[in-house]
Amino acid sequence: MPVQMSDDEFDAAVTDALDLIPSELAAKIENVAFFAEERYQPEPWEDPNTVLLGLYEGIPLTERGGEPWAMPDRITLYKEAILETCETRQDVVEQVTITVIHEVAHHFGISDETLHQLGWG
Repeated sequence: MPVQMSDDEFDAAVTDALDLIPSELAAKIENVAFFAEERYQPEPWEDPNTVLLGLYEGIPLTERGGEPWAMPDRITLYKEAILETCETRQDVVEQVTITVIHEVAHHFGISDETLHQLGWG
């Protein structure tokens, strides 16, 4: 049975996870908006059973060229998917932290492969 958590409690877990990012790195997070949504909706070309816990959409810092027109990058956490993978509230807090770190790492240009090797997969 998935863990139950209000939107406010989930948002607080996301805020707590962001607070764990060292200030030197947090200061370098530029032009990023964070969102929480219920569930990822796969694109038409994706497997309809695709489940994501989080998603980074944007231009990583390592690939930016000073585009003045760039919209903010977007990091989305998918609440229902995270709750369904967890058995306790503490599991949710830990998974939110892992997911936030994972998606922020993409903002810094770190690949999924490297994140998996580092244990943040």
